[in-house]
Amino acid sequence: MPDKAHGHEQVGTRRAFLKSTGTVAAGLALGGLSPGRAAAETLAVNGGPKAITYPDDRHSQASRWPLYRAAEEEAVLKLIRHPSYEPIGSLEEDWKTYTQSHYVKAHCNGTSALASMFFALDLPPGSEIMVPSYTFFATIVPMRLFGLVPVFVDINPLTLNLDLEDVKRRLTPNTRAILPVHWIGLPCDMDHIQAWADEKGLIVLEDAAHAQGAELKGRKMGTWARMGIFSFQGTKPLPAIEGGMGMYQQAADYERATTFGHYSVPGSFPGGSVYAKYNGTGLGVKFRMHPFSAALARCQLRGLDERNRAGAAQVRQLNDRLLHLPGLYEQTSGRKDMKRIYYSWNMLFINEKEAGMSRNACVRALRGEGVLTSAFSYRLQHKCPLYAESGWWHHKPMIPDLPGSEQANATAIPLPYFTSEVPELLDQYVKAFEKVWAHRRDLG
Repeated sequence: MPDKAHGHEQVGTRRAFLKSTGTVAAGLALGGLSPGRAAAETLAVNGGPKAITYPDDRHSQASRWPLYRAAEEEAVLKLIRHPSYEPIGSLEEDWKTYTQSHYVKAHCNGTSALASMFFALDLPPGSEIMVPSYTFFATIVPMRLFGLVPVFVDINPLTLNLDLEDVKRRLTPNTRAILPVHWIGLPCDMDHIQAWADEKGLIVLEDAAHAQGAELKGRKMGTWARMGIFSFQGTKPLPAIEGGMGMYQQAADYERATTFGHYSVPGSFPGGSVYAKYNGTGLGVKFRMHPFSAALARCQLRGLDERNRAGAAQVRQLNDRLLHLPGLYEQTSGRKDMKRIYYSWNMLFINEKEAGMSRNACVRALRGEGVLTSAFSYRLQHKCPLYAESGWWHHKPMIPDLPGSEQANATAIPLPYFTSEVPELLDQYVKAFEKVWAHRRDLG
C-alpha cells in the first residue's frame, strides 16, 4: 500500500502541518482531541470507558436503509387499488431523462439485466470477458449460459476497482470484452479503459449496480460503455426492493437484449427490426420488472441526487477528521473530475506497518470503543468452486493469483454508511479512532 507522502494527502495544506507537528500529534489535534488526553484515556478493551456512548438503538438506526416515506407508501397503495403495469414504462422514461440515454430496459433485477446484456453481445462460444474477481456472482456467472468465459483480473486495493495495468497483462487471444465494476459507488477510470479497449478492439461493458447517480467528467456511470446495467435491489442507492435496468447505446443491442426476456415488447420495435417477429414469445425467459418495484424506484429517483450529496458530505465530515492518522486510508481514486456516491459501507483501509498495529488488533480495539466495524473480507469469485469445474464452462477459467484483491481483504476496515445526520455520533467515532491510534504501539 502506498504511503501518504506519495499522492494520498487529502488537502494540500495538511502536508506542511504534518511535517511541522509530527504525524501522530497532527492527526489527533486535527481530529479534535489532544494527543496527551487520548493517550491518557484507557482503551475500553482494557477496562476503560467507551468512546461511543450514543444509544445503541439510535446507532444502528443511523445507517438504516432503505428510507421509504409517504410517497412510496401512496404509490404502492395506488397500485393495489388500481393494478397496472404503467409504472414500468414511466420509470424507463424517467431513467432516460435522468441519464440522457436513448435505450433503456427495466428488468426484474440486476442479474437479469446482466444476463440479457451477455445475450445481446452475440459472441461465439469460448469468447472471454475480462472482469474483476472482487465482485458479486451476478457480474460473472450468467456468462456461462451463453458459452462465455471470465478472465479474472485484479483490482487496485485502494479503489476496489479494476486495475487497468493488470488487465493489460491478462489479455488473451480469445478476449472480446472488458467489464469494469464501479465498486460501492466509486467510478472506474472509464475514459482510460475505453481508450485502451478501442486500441485493442474490445467491447466495453459496465456494471454500475452500485453507482446510481455517480459521474465521471459530468457523464453518468452506466452510459460510458456499449452496454451497462444497474441494480435497484433493496440495499442499493436507488432501492426498489428488487429491480434492475439495462443500458444500451445501440438499437440492435437494445432489441436483442429486450427480446431475450420481454415477450411483449418486440411488437414496439420499428419496422425492419429482425426481432419484431418474436413478439408474443420472446426468446425463452421472462424478466419483466414488478410494477411495485417500478413505482418505488420512481419515487426514490426523485430524491436520488440530494440523498447522494447528503451522504457523501457526511462521509467527508468523518473521513477528513480520520485520514490524518498514520496508516489509515479511504477508498478513493483521487480524481477531481468524478462524483462518487456511497453504498452500504464507508470503506477504510489500514497499512499495518505505517499504523504500527495489526488490523485485527485495531478492529478489536475499535469495536471495544463501540465502533461498528469488522475485519472485512469479500468473497473472491475466482476462489469459488464453480469456476474450478470445467463442466459448467465452454473452457475452464484460469484461476490466477490476484494480490490486489487479497490486499484489499487483508486491510479493509468498513464503517457504516450513515444515512441520517448524526454529528454527535461522528464526533464519538473520531474520539474512538484517536484513542485507538494513541495506544497503537501497545496494541501492536
